[in-house]
Amino acid sequence: MHPATLPPLDLAKQCQVIRTRRTGPGGQHRNKTETAVVLVHQPTGISAEAAERRSQAENRGVALKRLRLKLALEHRAPAAAAASATWQRRVRGRQLVVSAGHDDYPALVAEALDRLQGTRWQMAPAAEALGVSPSQLMGLFRKVPSAWVAVNGFRTAAGLPALR
Repeated sequence: MHPATLPPLDLAKQCQVIRTRRTGPGGQHRNKTETAVVLVHQPTGISAEAAERRSQAENRGVALKRLRLKLALEHRAPAAAAASATWQRRVRGRQLVVSAGHDDYPALVAEALDRLQGTRWQMAPAAEALGVSPSQLMGLFRKVPSAWVAVNGFRTAAGLPALR
């Protein structure tokens, strides 16, 4: 199971939490309290940080969302034989329905990238295996700039042209 597909509470249990201070706007509260949060996923060493909120709890939530996306983009796992239940729930017709802010988004990106890795970064066979069109698969990555950069980086490293 890819770590980006874990429920937030289960993923948080696998993380080391580092509380710290950060400089910047926010006044006395921000500069005198440890509201910044860095989460380090112990099994992979991938980390994410949030410091823009005045509340440590809010920063922990933001850092967890960022960590899930970073795990989806940076950690590869073998693709499953069939599309996951989460993926199937999000496909209607051959269209993939999910917003970038939804909790399912990192899990879907992870699954799509793992499938693409199995097809040597070819969009058409990966999309077919996932039950969507290649343009729908590309649309998934276009929703978040870092996802678009990641998929093009993988394709370039494999000797394929970047997607436009």
